Amino acid sequence: MKDTIHQSLTNSVKPFEFDKQVVDVFPDMILRSVPGYPLTISMISIMADKFFQPGTNIYDLGCSLGTVSIAIQNFLRKKKCKIIAIDNSEAMINACNESNSKRNDEIKIDYILDDILSTKISNASVVIMNFSLQFIALDSRKKLLKKIYDGLVPGGIFILSEKIIFDKKDEDKLMIELHHHMKELNGYEKLEIARKRKSLEDVLIPEKIDSHLKRLHEVGFKKSLIWLKCFNFVSIVAFK
Repeated sequence: MKDTIHQSLTNSVKPFEFDKQVVDVFPDMILRSVPGYPLTISMISIMADKFFQPGTNIYDLGCSLGTVSIAIQNFLRKKKCKIIAIDNSEAMINACNESNSKRNDEIKIDYILDDILSTKISNASVVIMNFSLQFIALDSRKKLLKKIYDGLVPGGIFILSEKIIFDKKDEDKLMIELHHHMKELNGYEKLEIARKRKSLEDVLIPEKIDSHLKRLHEVGFKKSLIWLKCFNFVSIVAFK
């Protein structure tokens, strides 16, 4: 279904949430809204294949409709692994389980309805947070990343994809303009873009790249690097 959530002028702009209305249009929404999204997913699958260790777990934290998990499942088809996909949106997990019941794959995905802040991470060689940390309260992010670090086995990786802000105002302004222009070219009206941005205020809290890298270092990761950047979106891989 096409994302038309913010076309209406009759409804007030409510804080963004991953409810049934968003779930129904989410594939269209994210494809038209996130620069480089298909490339991000495919390259995460390659990294998962490279760094997965037999007998360990792969975690997809904030899995939404399970796009990352399914892509990894397809890539690692011949390897024995367990994919654990977690989201706190009941609508998202219900949709995942409905879709999962129709698949017959060698590698199973366990979709779990839970708050990733309280989820236990253990025996993991790959952990992914694809555009989900930005929805976590700022004062809870470091504790969550420390739990991820502790749950990774030596040689494991953590992949973090996020929307970001820039130190220089002119650079930040340009990246936002380019992002919005992309959305316009993908069929969104200026009013839709403005209403969506308002709905995300105080819900999606972006940070600077240096803030992410500093936090990853503080919780114990020996090395972190930016492997993909597109406008004001970035993906980082951190190594234990």
